[in-house]
Order: sequence, then structure tokens, then C-alpha cells
Amino acid sequence: MIVLNNNFWNNKYLTSNIGWDVGEITTPIKEYIDQINNKRLKILIPGCGNSYEAEYLFKNNFFSTFILDYSEKALSNFVKRVPEFPKDQVINSDFFDVKGKYDIIIEQTFLCAIYKERRREYFDKMYNLLKPNGKLVGLLFDDPLNVECPPFGGSKKEYIEYFEPYFNIKVFETAYNSIISRKGRELFMILIKK
Repeated sequence: MIVLNNNFWNNKYLTSNIGWDVGEITTPIKEYIDQINNKRLKILIPGCGNSYEAEYLFKNNFFSTFILDYSEKALSNFVKRVPEFPKDQVINSDFFDVKGKYDIIIEQTFLCAIYKERRREYFDKMYNLLKPNGKLVGLLFDDPLNVECPPFGGSKKEYIEYFEPYFNIKVFETAYNSIISRKGRELFMILIKK
């Protein structure tokens, strides 16, 4: 079994083997952000990678945005691209070790990078990182994808079984505005902490 540690993810960025990276913020996340009025919300993007989402948030005055990744190289790429982003809001850590409380957590190709055996733990951690009535927002693959290595896929039914103990569903539907290569294969979610 592949060990999904910081060396694994650093090597992905060092060799530019980052097929999940589309080079810009994806439409569903952008359109969600565009309708948020409260710029003071505390936002976390775990497994952020090159984090075009954080760049977009920051450039639109969401100054309490935090990014988290296991890969130092991914975070270094982001800091070079957005040098004015506060360094104390860049977290190099294992997601399961991170602390804090957030209003919104953005999911963008992160769950698919975690072993399926840890998915319930993922939703438990998300629940614990969110403030009361906090939201887990983003996209999940509605596609089986890979078994041996990331990206690990899943289905709507499977995800609901994992998160039902922790979250109420506001939206959990096939994304109507996915990028072309993911059309019909993504679920857009807005989950509210119970």
C-alpha cells in the first residue's frame, strides 16, 4: 500500500504530477464564494495544494483564510504566487493534527486524497474544526476512480453514510457548473454542522 505522507505529496509537486490541479479556481467554488457577503468569516482550505481558491478569497478581501497542506512544495508554490498572503495563515501539517475553529471549510480534491478507511475520521475531524452552524462546502467526486492510489472516488450514497452523523444537508447534488473534464462526475455540497 502506498504511504500517503508528506514525502509522497511533495514528490507529486516536485515532479508536476498534479493532474487534479486545473490551474485556476473551479466554477462551483468561485460561484459559491461570490455569494458570501460576510468577509470576516474564518475559512480553512485543507489539502489546499496550489490553492487558487485561497488566492481568490484573499484577493476578494476574505483576510481570515487559512490554508493547510502536507506538502511544503505546494505551500511554497502558493506563497511565491501570493506573497502578500499572511505567513501565519499557511499551515504545513497533517490535516488530522490541525487545531482551530472555522466558519467554513472548503473541500476541493482533498477527500479523494485520503484512504477510504479514514473517511469517517475525515468527517469527524471536519465536524470538530467547524464552529456551531459551520459549513463544509465544496466538491466530491461521484465516480469510482482508483482503488490503489489517489484519487480515490466514491458515490453520493457512500458519502451520505459517512457524514450523516455530523452534518445536515443544505445542498448535495450533481454540480451543474463543473469544469468540462469533471462534468457529471462531481457533487456540490453545502453541509451544516449539526
